[in-house]
Amino acid sequence: MKRFATVLVAALLLLTACTAQPPDDSEDEPYPWPEQAPGELWRPPPGVGWQWQLTGKLDTSVKAPVYDVDGFTTTKEQVAALKKAGRKTICYLSTGAWEDFRPDADAFPKTMLGQGNGWEGERWLDIRRLTELEPLIARRFDMCRDKGFDAVEPDNMDGYRNTSGFPLTAEDQLRYNRLIAKLAHDRGLAVGLKNDLDQIPQLVGDFDFAVNEQCAQYDECEELTPFIDAGKAVFHVEYELGTDRFCTRSRELKLSSLQKRYDLDAWRRSCR
Repeated sequence: MKRFATVLVAALLLLTACTAQPPDDSEDEPYPWPEQAPGELWRPPPGVGWQWQLTGKLDTSVKAPVYDVDGFTTTKEQVAALKKAGRKTICYLSTGAWEDFRPDADAFPKTMLGQGNGWEGERWLDIRRLTELEPLIARRFDMCRDKGFDAVEPDNMDGYRNTSGFPLTAEDQLRYNRLIAKLAHDRGLAVGLKNDLDQIPQLVGDFDFAVNEQCAQYDECEELTPFIDAGKAVFHVEYELGTDRFCTRSRELKLSSLQKRYDLDAWRRSCR
């Protein structure tokens, strides 16, 4: 889900001083979303504000136009309440790694599971096995659609750049990522490209927005400009840099940038 897991403990200690601060609620609301024609996919524009929360009790009071939340633990009723308040909702799922704590974990063949990705209970998937993976991921996307989400954030989309336990190639990754985009679009869901910076030129046309972690820390944010140039949002977070270190450049690049803690609870600082 997040890169460079070995820094997690140190980073959490560095951010401890922030724990007493409430979530930032500086976003303007309501956001003037344009009317969508029947069957038209939602495509978030560059610079739109967002909230990313994957752990803890969901805080629906944050005044952000877009909420990216866990697809399994967020209820249909919570999605409906966010939509009633004028929010757009993104369904977070892992599509490139197996998680032993998900209710459908047993549906994934053990031979499809590779090495750990640095997070407890998670292992890379053999994304070459499209015939077996497609129905498993399709059912997850059905869940997102049936709960009323507007989009999906498929995570772990760059296994070929990691030690996965499988001889994955760039072509394997492109093929799988395009399948993921098609499965989302077939269900009327927008879809974001998570990290996978090297393949942005090939995939920007297949995805409706991007989600990135730590591009400022690793001096990579300019690589996301194809999405901005295409009129598509780049939802970006930094964990180890304060907002004074990246917000000015983020605004120049029209990124939708936040400072978050590694556990991705409700706490946030926005560049808006």
